[in-house]
Amino acid sequence: MSATPLPVRRILRVLGEKFPDAVTALNHENPLQLLIATILSAQCTDVRINIITPALFAKYPDAASFATADRKELEAALASVNFFRNKAKNVQLACRAIVERYNGQVPDTLDELVTLPGVGRKTANVVLGDSFAPPGVTVDTHVGRLSRRMGLTGETNPVKVERDLMKIVPRKQWTQFSHGLILHGRSICKARKPLCEECPFLAACPRIGVVEPPSPSSQLEKKS
Repeated sequence: MSATPLPVRRILRVLGEKFPDAVTALNHENPLQLLIATILSAQCTDVRINIITPALFAKYPDAASFATADRKELEAALASVNFFRNKAKNVQLACRAIVERYNGQVPDTLDELVTLPGVGRKTANVVLGDSFAPPGVTVDTHVGRLSRRMGLTGETNPVKVERDLMKIVPRKQWTQFSHGLILHGRSICKARKPLCEECPFLAACPRIGVVEPPSPSSQLEKKS
């Protein structure tokens, strides 16, 4: 890449200062709840998931109860979530696999987690990083977008982005880096209208792919 990427050390330092307690925004009390909430959060806001999960987890307190749930009732409980039928199917199949293969306990390795229905590397890394201590790089839309804007990767495939970040971010800070970047993407480095003037990285960020808004003078020239 021709642009100079933002130094990773600086990114980690600033994110650590700005978001010292960065964790997943999904409310949960155990690995199973986090796994299910993360599956449900795909193409849906964390706020929406946090609204429905208290009643959901009260009704289905463990993997066995999800595994044996009436599918129509489970779908009804998820009706306000995007793609609720497909997610209900994945949640139930994942919980059946957890019961049958792992004695009702969520597995604690990436290789095992990604074998569960509806669970990809992003979901697996969220669960690992927040529930089992082993760090993971979670590449959601925010992490992917910011990593490209900051010049940390030129890849668009999440797995390739993850591999690039694993090479340059210290392993023990993978989880903190991911959560911090997600929060920065939501608050400042937004997709369509990034708030660059408010960004602590403005002076050094290559801002790859950011389209500059037309200047007031150019707008006047067009009108004239």
